[in-house]
Amino acid sequence: MRGSSLIPNRRAMQKFRQLATTTVGSMKLKLLLICVVAFTLIALVNRASISNQTSLSSIDLVSGGTTSLKGYAIVMNTWKRYDLLKQSISHYSSCRGLDSIHVVWSEPTPPPVPLKEFLYRIVQENSRDRQAVKLEFDIHTENSLNNRFKEISGLETDAVFSIDDDVIFPCSTVEFAFSVWRSAPDAMVGFVPRTHWVDESKGNTDRYVYAGWWSVWWSGAYSMILSKAAFFHKKYLTLYSKNMPQAIKDYITTSRNCEDIAMSFLVANATNAPPIWVKGEINEIGSTGISSLGGHVEKRSKCINKFAAEFGKLPLVRTSMKAIDSRNTWFW
Repeated sequence: MRGSSLIPNRRAMQKFRQLATTTVGSMKLKLLLICVVAFTLIALVNRASISNQTSLSSIDLVSGGTTSLKGYAIVMNTWKRYDLLKQSISHYSSCRGLDSIHVVWSEPTPPPVPLKEFLYRIVQENSRDRQAVKLEFDIHTENSLNNRFKEISGLETDAVFSIDDDVIFPCSTVEFAFSVWRSAPDAMVGFVPRTHWVDESKGNTDRYVYAGWWSVWWSGAYSMILSKAAFFHKKYLTLYSKNMPQAIKDYITTSRNCEDIAMSFLVANATNAPPIWVKGEINEIGSTGISSLGGHVEKRSKCINKFAAEFGKLPLVRTSMKAIDSRNTWFW
């Protein structure tokens, strides 16, 4: 009797344990799902909060009262491409943080009045709801690529954004590059990297070869940032104007090439540090440039070797670092 009465009890206890185990497992699963959802929501909120804080911080820094935090000046090189000049200035004059635009004018005749009237009007319209952007034409009597790096009298910002008239970046990309430059104001910060290699075919270690984008892409390394789209400190305009060897400036004027390499030499020689490449989508609105012409690499290689001889060394420093705006990028 006692043995038979215990069997139902044991069966009842087994069913109870099975039910309890199933219930606890279900509760654990639900709890786990709730935790996953909660952590996901928290991560998204924090991500948005960090992005907003960074944007607000950038606004506050750009609108600060000191010169170094005031903003940046665009120095735009142009040559008989009025439609491109209109398009570029119409775009960049709407960018936040911009203080002034300086058009490097090296044409034999002054800027046409209709062109100036259009540009002044569009700049005024684009800066209507904020501090007015100043537009100035820097007139040069000599047609030389050195003009883009001549010292600008009365420049109120430390940051200079050197750019060609046929290159356009989104304003948000320019603002990010500006923030990168503020973290390293002695460096050259920009979007178009290039590099150099030792010319092993000559059997010498003091001969160098210029290498373009595909070499940068393949190796992941670069030693120059081209001034067609780059931030640098205004002090380098003074150094270029007053300290760049005259032989280099004369060679640039006659060859109509390599002023960007010369500026890379100047900054690297002053800092003993590499430039900084910023990831950004480039929109070239003009026709193909001199890089598409025959003998481009040979001409640029000749510049590197000639400039190295004038400097007494090769100051370029190679690096593989790249600045990426992680707020807008899930996969770096």
